[in-house]
Amino acid sequence: MRPAQIFTYFSAQYLRLPGQMRGMLLLLCATILFSSMHALIRHVGETQHPFEMAFFRNLFGFIVLAPFFMRYGFGILRTKRLGLHALRGGVHVGSMLLFFTAVTMAPLATVAAMTFTAPLFVTIGAVLLLGETIRYRRIGALLIGFAGVMIVLRPGSGDLELGTLLALGSSVIWACALLMIKVLSRTESSITLTAYMTLILTPLSAIPAAFVWQWPTWEELGWLALMGTIGTAGHLFLAQAFREADATAVLPLDFLRLIWASLLGYFLFGQVPEVFVWIGGAVIFSSTIYLAYREAVVSKRDRKAIDPPQPSPPS
Repeated sequence: MRPAQIFTYFSAQYLRLPGQMRGMLLLLCATILFSSMHALIRHVGETQHPFEMAFFRNLFGFIVLAPFFMRYGFGILRTKRLGLHALRGGVHVGSMLLFFTAVTMAPLATVAAMTFTAPLFVTIGAVLLLGETIRYRRIGALLIGFAGVMIVLRPGSGDLELGTLLALGSSVIWACALLMIKVLSRTESSITLTAYMTLILTPLSAIPAAFVWQWPTWEELGWLALMGTIGTAGHLFLAQAFREADATAVLPLDFLRLIWASLLGYFLFGQVPEVFVWIGGAVIFSSTIYLAYREAVVSKRDRKAIDPPQPSPPS
């Protein structure tokens, strides 16, 4: 069979699947893509600064999406909230810089476990900043989630690593960016949000990269191009997964990121994840899944309910 025929065959088989199954399959692919990108960050980070890698990730992501935006024309850039778009971009870049640095310093599994905390901070921020309400069940889930954070960090053990703290800090800042997206999505289309993100992240990330600039070799440039491509593809797969299926149906599969990170870290970099990372990561993830479930239940009777958090890392 020719490549075009193979593609047509598998596309037809995919479309025959139920929507929930398609969403789960897409999220599975997204977890593999994100974990692979993080492994590339770790690999290229042996010779390249994290700030420079973040710039190239955004640059190649822009190149991948440029033809898509050209199809829609400049109309997608119409907005009355340019300032908030710019602020969101700046916050996103800050989160990326911390995240890329964390990946080069901490085990991949530990970083993956810390990314699960973002929905916890989104829930808190939605209450404090957006005036949304939560009741005792979700408050309990938040407390359990932060207990999981303490299990991973073990602050009194003397083993607390800077990379782990940077990953946690990245999740806090990423939660702020997600809250801004929540506000922007009330008036802006998803294509406008994506267009401004792509346009703003590249020049903003170029500023810190300029202070540590070192021209990559052709081999490194190839890895950086792959990093930007699969990172962008991961976000596209993730977004489509949430269009195909309910968040509560696909979110449990996001835990696979911890499994992939552990496997890649072990086989590629000799990282052996500690049992506390697995226990704490499972506790954090379970609490975020319960939050998503409760928010989905409440949203059926309260339009002001918090949207189920999406699990994408700030990459």
